Amino acid sequence: MPQPVDVRDRIAPAVVAWFSDAARPLPWRAADVSPWAVLVSEFMLQQTQVARVQPRWEEWMRRWPTPAALAAEPASEAVRAWDRLGYPRRALWLHRAATEIVERHGGRVPRDLDALLALQGIGPYTARAIAAFAFGDRHPVVDTNTRRVIARAVDGRAEAGPPATARDLAAMDRLLPDEREAAHRFNAGAMELGATVCAARAPRCDACPIAELCAWRNAGYPAYDGPKRARQARFEGSDREARGLVMRELRATHRPVPRDVLAGLLADDARLARALDGLVADGLAVATADGFALPEA
Repeated sequence: MPQPVDVRDRIAPAVVAWFSDAARPLPWRAADVSPWAVLVSEFMLQQTQVARVQPRWEEWMRRWPTPAALAAEPASEAVRAWDRLGYPRRALWLHRAATEIVERHGGRVPRDLDALLALQGIGPYTARAIAAFAFGDRHPVVDTNTRRVIARAVDGRAEAGPPATARDLAAMDRLLPDEREAAHRFNAGAMELGATVCAARAPRCDACPIAELCAWRNAGYPAYDGPKRARQARFEGSDREARGLVMRELRATHRPVPRDVLAGLLADDARLARALDGLVADGLAVATADGFALPEA
């Protein structure tokens, strides 16, 4: 059974107080980081674990501390520096966003949501996260971890079910404090709670600051009976694996890689052809007279 309003009103203060001591010291949370540093972290954190992101983010910020620094280099360098972080189109989008920030905003990350949404690779979640975490503006920010915390603590459900942007933002907005700093800390704290305590498979209710308020716990932890998420296809032997193998070869050199060299990566020529066609279509590779290479523009 969902929580009554008076109980919901106690959730944010409890999470904010807990977050003050429990927050992981992630570098993009430091008080002196730039909006650009926050933007880069949000691109990298999409569907990627913090432990994998942190060293890549630190290297990236040393090399490209401003949008102008990244925009001044070819897109191939962004893809190469992305290395094996996954979903390499994000590197292309980040390079393009840096170029747009230089061209449209004088090299400064915009604060306005519509201006952020107009940048390459930035959707509703990322725009709100940048506005909230880089500029301290009051916007509900909802990721997978936040959705799980709300589903359990407020709605009494083990899982959040399929995402629905309008519904999820409204649910978070109802909990979000009016004061900007408290809203900022609750946005971050709800994510942290879901990532480190209210985990999907093994929640640590004994360490949870809102355990006594949690509707799911108080209902006896009922099992989830909603729609199931589709499982991701196996990686080994997939076209995703083929794309990764090709990208590894392209990142390793500044010259085109001949197709016969790439053919040595895979026994299945049809898989290779699909991988190459897909990478070219996504802008991650270009076909040349000598083979295939990373994009320069």
